[in-house]
Amino acid sequence: MNSPALKTALAYHEAWTGKDFERAMTYIADDIVCDAPAGRIEGADAYRAFMGPFVGMLVRAEIIAAFGDDDTAVLMYDTETVPVKRAPGAECVTVENGKITYSRFIFDRAPFEAARRAAT
Repeated sequence: MNSPALKTALAYHEAWTGKDFERAMTYIADDIVCDAPAGRIEGADAYRAFMGPFVGMLVRAEIIAAFGDDDTAVLMYDTETVPVKRAPGAECVTVENGKITYSRFIFDRAPFEAARRAAT
């Protein structure tokens, strides 16, 4: 675990999966860019608005794999949320000076959309 990027990515992951979202946001750069299934998210405020609701409905998370080097880390994990029991995801992040500046976030939106439809 000598990878600086992996250390930051794991600290961020541990914070948000532990429901300490404020601590998680300390690892996010003010000018973060995130490419997610819903589209591009720019800036820490927009990122907070994107991730906050997900963290609020998180039940648990389990890391499947984690790799990194000086600047880039990849985490693959499975999550359980209130509406969706199995929601795997993956993030490839770029880290500069201990902050995540870019995130390529991959997850399947279909189960969440189905859960929303079933709840109405």
